[in-house]
Amino acid sequence: MSADDTNPAALAKPVADVQGDARWISQHTRFVQECKDGEPEVLFIGDSMVQLMQQYEVWRELFSPLHALNFGIGGDTTCNVLWRLQNGELENIRPKVVVLWVGTNNHEHTAEQVAGGILAIAELLTSTLPKAKVIVLGLLPRGERPNPLREKNAAVNNFLRSWLPRLSQTQLLDVSGEFVHSDGTISPQDMFDFLHLTSSGYRAIAKPLSDLLLQILEETPEERRASLV
Repeated sequence: MSADDTNPAALAKPVADVQGDARWISQHTRFVQECKDGEPEVLFIGDSMVQLMQQYEVWRELFSPLHALNFGIGGDTTCNVLWRLQNGELENIRPKVVVLWVGTNNHEHTAEQVAGGILAIAELLTSTLPKAKVIVLGLLPRGERPNPLREKNAAVNNFLRSWLPRLSQTQLLDVSGEFVHSDGTISPQDMFDFLHLTSSGYRAIAKPLSDLLLQILEETPEERRASLV
């Protein structure tokens, strides 16, 4: 599956305002304004997994000091993130790193389509921000016990592991193995609803992500250019 218009998970579209309060487009509008006001070194973009991160101490400890912006919206799919990026959320900013985490809400798409949608976003990021590195976070397992959605998310990560190397400035960070115990269960201490992370769950993600971000940000411009070749 290539990231082209034949893939429904790679078609940009906004969220329909079925509830009538325009919350989604209001959040998008706020992000576009933040692009005019801020100069982030790191941009986080994705769904609720990104959005909720800023509610925890790890955000203030590890990511805020990196001049990070958080453009997460709960419920977003790859299609919604694509639309947001194509409609102003990359204007006026030049982050050194973009962290992308989306795909677990693409319930109507196959694993291959979801991975293709993520690849389409990564391609857009690398073409729009040619000097930036892109970190794609792997999808996490979900549900207390083994289930088809876990298998689907694992398959998405496998496709990404195969496809992302074609984009030289993009890499996959997959820490999904941290959350499943030997008996196949996920603990509510890590995911309070067996999908969204607790404080300890975010810490399991934050340490390897922070280490990678610091490694990239500490590179000299010459090293960064060399690593893009």
